[in-house]
Amino acid sequence: MTTTPSERGVSLGMPHLPAPAYPDDVRARLETDAREVIARYPDSRSALLPLLHLMQAQEGHVTRTGMQFCADVLGLTTAEVTAVATFYSMYRRRPSGDYQVGVCTNTLCAVMGGDAIFEELQEHLGVGNGETTDDGKVTLEHIECNAACDFAPVVMVNWEFFDNQDPQSAKRLVDDLRAGRPVSPTRGAPLCTFKETARILAGFPDERDGAVDATGGAGPASLAGLKLAKGETAPARVVHPRGEAPRETPTHDPSPAEHLSSHDAPQDTSASDPTHPAGPAAEEGE
Repeated sequence: MTTTPSERGVSLGMPHLPAPAYPDDVRARLETDAREVIARYPDSRSALLPLLHLMQAQEGHVTRTGMQFCADVLGLTTAEVTAVATFYSMYRRRPSGDYQVGVCTNTLCAVMGGDAIFEELQEHLGVGNGETTDDGKVTLEHIECNAACDFAPVVMVNWEFFDNQDPQSAKRLVDDLRAGRPVSPTRGAPLCTFKETARILAGFPDERDGAVDATGGAGPASLAGLKLAKGETAPARVVHPRGEAPRETPTHDPSPAEHLSSHDAPQDTSASDPTHPAGPAAEEGE
């Protein structure tokens, strides 16, 4: 004897209604942009990643409507599009803030104070990981390595670098973002909103004055190995433990324009000393 799902106590739930369509003017504009993106690839389905960024530029996150649009223009199923959109953390699946504030909590940033920064920002903003402030300005998240270990601990806002941070500087940063005060990254292009960043990631030019010319390279600590490989030898430098006076005069005085990392010259901006613990200590097995 067969039984129905309801008789077995299994709830199948209500099926999803079709995703609502974009308004005609929005769809026409997105189709024009999509054709430009697709034309860059010999196989149209290769355009899916930038098209998902384009959807985020429209709505601030990837919606069912955005995924349906990508499926339509690429000749894919919505299941194929959803599989990609849910795989990569760079695609947001729910509304997020104008500014994605990511605190690196990978090994080096964590021990230099990244964990302390993240914990204090959660309390300061009243949000948890991946959550957005009530004003819709800031989404906070912990992220993995930003490839900027020589400037640890690092905070990123919409993928622009804010180097050598500590809890106080990070709190000032998010307060400025929420208040609409001008904020300048340590290096790289001027800051823009998450939607504007998403459009750039989709492959469209950044048309802001001076944005393309702005740059920011690796710090001295990152370049040391490259210089050695080229046979270059840097002048000897003595880095003293925090709080200790130099025992000899350094042989190299960095110019004011040189962007020192917290490893080249210990600074008060890292929270790695005992007065700024990164978190509760626990014995092995606890």
